[in-house]
Amino acid sequence: MEDKQVQEKWDRIYTVEDISKAKPCALLAENIHLLPHQGTALDLACGLAGNALALIKHGLSAQAWDISPVVVAKLNHYASEHQLPLTAHSCDLTDAQLPESTFDVIVISHYLQRPLAPAIVNALKPNGLLFYQTFVRDTTPGYSGPSNPDFLLEQGELLRLFAALRPVFYREEGTLGNHQLGQRNIAQLVAQKN
Repeated sequence: MEDKQVQEKWDRIYTVEDISKAKPCALLAENIHLLPHQGTALDLACGLAGNALALIKHGLSAQAWDISPVVVAKLNHYASEHQLPLTAHSCDLTDAQLPESTFDVIVISHYLQRPLAPAIVNALKPNGLLFYQTFVRDTTPGYSGPSNPDFLLEQGELLRLFAALRPVFYREEGTLGNHQLGQRNIAQLVAQKN
């Protein structure tokens, strides 16, 4: 199970955060044109569910899963109040049981649980899309993400973790060129299940 301290940390953060200000991750925002016009989506490790809210605006229904019961309660209240097709669930993602062939789209941003990769692939329907972005080990000056290598991808690792899917878009800039430009310190993947 994930550490209780991790849950408490996120509970404290989400107690004061405003869902109406949530934004989708850069990968989803820049590739929203790839989404189907209907279907079911999962925003995994959702936080304030900026991804789920963007998916709903695009015409999908969404589930949002997170370790924090505080954010889940806020999301369910927000969805009810605004009559949105969103259901939030609180769960320990290290033990999450993803239902097979259920989602047309899965979005994950800034979360890495390597053993979950096969279950994520299995949770996609045929032709389903995975949008995944998270931190990398090869970082530029001023990097402010996690330092624990368990939460940082090696070069090309995101492609290897989801080798069962067909890559549609991949970006990992590393430390090349002008560090002030581009999407630094993250790897981004959009991939489709055959």
